[in-house]
Amino acid sequence: MATRASDTPGVMTGKPLIESDRVEGTTVYDRSGNNIGAVRRLMIDKMSGRVAYAVIAFNTFLGLGGEEYALPWSKLNYDTDLEGFRTDVTEERLRGSPTFYRDRDYAWTDRGRERELHDYWNAPFYWGP
Repeated sequence: MATRASDTPGVMTGKPLIESDRVEGTTVYDRSGNNIGAVRRLMIDKMSGRVAYAVIAFNTFLGLGGEEYALPWSKLNYDTDLEGFRTDVTEERLRGSPTFYRDRDYAWTDRGRERELHDYWNAPFYWGP
């Protein structure tokens, strides 16, 4: 089976930048191509300008309501064939992820809690080692 550039992490296809409003609402698919949700919003590190997390929403009605989960940006790869993001994450694993994002009073200044999220996803820290 041929490997597409979109299947290879770190290989860019298409234009190098994308507008944030074009990312919001983009479908997220698991490895099998099943729709597991859509990007609700991006969480951006103020100092570095890097995208830290994509907040994935599912069980929505016309894009409203539903459940939201923070997923490290590094867990998503854009698939040009699907015109959406592909991930190795399943909906079940997403539902079992740490829930502090959904706590509206949560302050994103606790690196310990962020480490918990990154450890759960086996994802590198966006802020470095």
